[in-house]
Amino acid sequence: MATLKLKSKPPTKGPKDRAPARSGAPRPRPTLAQAKAEREREPGAAEPTEAAKRYEAREASSTREREAARPSDARPTGQAQAPRETREAYAARAARGRPEQAQRTPTAPKMPRHNAPEAGRAAPKGDRATRDARRPFHPSDSARGAPPLRRGDHASTRDAPSQPPHPPHRTAPAPTPIAATHDGSLRLSKRMSELGIASRREADEWIPKGWVRVDGRVVAELGSRVLPDQHITIDAKARFQQAQRVTVLLNKPVGWVSGQAEDGYEPAIVLVKPGAQWREDHSGIRFLPEHLRGIAPAGRLDIDSVGLLVFTQDGRIARQLIGEDSEVEKEYLVRVEPGSHERLSDESLALLNHGLDLDGVALRPATVEWVNEDQLRFMLREGKKRQIRRMCEAVGLKVTGLKRVRIGNVMLGDLPTGQWRYLRLDEQFE
Repeated sequence: MATLKLKSKPPTKGPKDRAPARSGAPRPRPTLAQAKAEREREPGAAEPTEAAKRYEAREASSTREREAARPSDARPTGQAQAPRETREAYAARAARGRPEQAQRTPTAPKMPRHNAPEAGRAAPKGDRATRDARRPFHPSDSARGAPPLRRGDHASTRDAPSQPPHPPHRTAPAPTPIAATHDGSLRLSKRMSELGIASRREADEWIPKGWVRVDGRVVAELGSRVLPDQHITIDAKARFQQAQRVTVLLNKPVGWVSGQAEDGYEPAIVLVKPGAQWREDHSGIRFLPEHLRGIAPAGRLDIDSVGLLVFTQDGRIARQLIGEDSEVEKEYLVRVEPGSHERLSDESLALLNHGLDLDGVALRPATVEWVNEDQLRFMLREGKKRQIRRMCEAVGLKVTGLKRVRIGNVMLGDLPTGQWRYLRLDEQFE
């Protein structure tokens, strides 16, 4: 039976068998002369070649030239370094060698061209106060409290106590107030509002855009004044903008406020939504979310009152209905307690038409008449807060229900409670 012999690996050298490592310090490299002398001392040294001889001759020549160009007081090659000369010793030696330099005073840096003194006027170059006095003053210097730094200036010189105060801040003269005119002219925006062309807000928006003309000339300055007999027209862009604004008619139910929410009651504008639009709305206008932007009530109804409530984006309509000089008539049906017809005298009914006052202010004439035994019709040309209820209380009547059925020429009609519709193009309040 054959046996297998395994070759044994040669023994590896241990740490003790290895050659000692070189020391960390580098061995000094001999110079060319030392290497040459070492080679000459070796036995059987070969004769240097011609190339080596030429190289050595060139090196020797370069060394002689460098030695000849070295200053006489320079340190020779191989000598120890001389101690460094101090600054005082150097200054003294320089003064001895060049006497005129010892008496020269240091000068300030050269001034920029924009700070140069005028012809015929001498000024010290290093005088910062003089340079600031000549520098043109800028209004922003007073706002910052100090002049701006120039090239070469240091921030610490700005607050030096020797610096003179700067000139006072040059403010623009106050505008002269416009004198009151006695020629009967009016502000353009107010005149446009009076003529029903636009509201004052709309006019103030259109004038800077150049959409308003007076006697055929564009007026683009706010506050412009016109005479009553001047002709005012607007651009087609302004008419198009007005045409995009909508007016909404709502039959407000009980429990909703006309304006902002108050005392837990929601504003009636939240009822103006696609699902509540009247099916018989023949305006031809399709509801868009933009129609609710900037819309506001033109008039008000109490929480306990119902009927016609107007919301509009058109400033002309808002002024027409609730302006100080509004003449649009509003009609109400007022229900009172049963038996009030017999109790109300003819004198009291006459007072309801004219003769009452609220808060010390006389009311404008109204039209009040009986519709049936317990219902009155009120037609007013003003709308003070809770006016009808307070008028009835003044003559001993108690109101149990109030409904607005007409504003100008626009009727509530068959519009259901809680629903709304758009104002048609053929409808006008007056």
